[in-house]
Amino acid sequence: MPTIRVVTDSASDLPSTVAAELGIEIVPLTFRFGEEEYVDGRDLTPAEFWRKCDASPTLPVTAAPAPGQFEEAFRRLQAEGADGIICINLASGLSATGQSAELAARSVADDLPVRVIDSRTVSLAQGQIAMAAARLAADGKGLDDVVGAAEDLVPRTRLYASLDTLENLKKGGRIGGAKAMVATMLSFKPVIAVADGHVEEEAKPRTRSRSLNHLVELVRSAGAVEHLAVVHSEAPDLDEFIDRLAEFAPREQILVGSVGAVIGTHAGRGAIGVTFQVPQQGQRGS
Repeated sequence: MPTIRVVTDSASDLPSTVAAELGIEIVPLTFRFGEEEYVDGRDLTPAEFWRKCDASPTLPVTAAPAPGQFEEAFRRLQAEGADGIICINLASGLSATGQSAELAARSVADDLPVRVIDSRTVSLAQGQIAMAAARLAADGKGLDDVVGAAEDLVPRTRLYASLDTLENLKKGGRIGGAKAMVATMLSFKPVIAVADGHVEEEAKPRTRSRSLNHLVELVRSAGAVEHLAVVHSEAPDLDEFIDRLAEFAPREQILVGSVGAVIGTHAGRGAIGVTFQVPQQGQRGS
């Protein structure tokens, strides 16, 4: 039986315990404060990252992994017995990470089949696709089946977030279709969507409570959602928000993750995101 392994990048914000349990290999991005470079998810805890942000006059600069980092991961997994690899990366419209993975896949193509998937999303929404692929791989599915399932999940995956500030997104140049909000919206608590690989405006409530209300309503209006998860950047009202999702899934089934440095750089402190997958057309969710 072939052994298929799953690789993703650190922008997936997968909890390390989940990645270890499912055998998901994480290739890290890097970020830099001035001349100091750090490896995402390794060198600083989220709390340490936010402390450095507070002390820095500018936002950190993030960078995609080099192709060699992906190639090293692919060859190491092959040495561990992998017969094929699926690599699921953050949206290509937001980062060159997928490009690096593609170059690495070509470098190992004579020895190992590697399929690179553009998740067209970020953070735990990307992570959820990697988790689903890893579970199928663990069940003994072949590479084509795992790739097909992951590709099916891409258009069905939703990610919405309430931002406590737009300043980071504005400074980082990642505001995309949400740029119309910038001029007058910095005092709002906007809700954004990552749609088709880009950051878009979803709503512009004036208060935090209305912003979180809107997230709840987005989950409700989606119908029978699957794989509900929450991701946050030191949000003080996290527990209260998760309690409000109890009508959609038992609390113990809601995966909770922390925003890492790469996504946190653009989302800012205090953000809360909710991600889920909608059922296939014509099917009812469980």
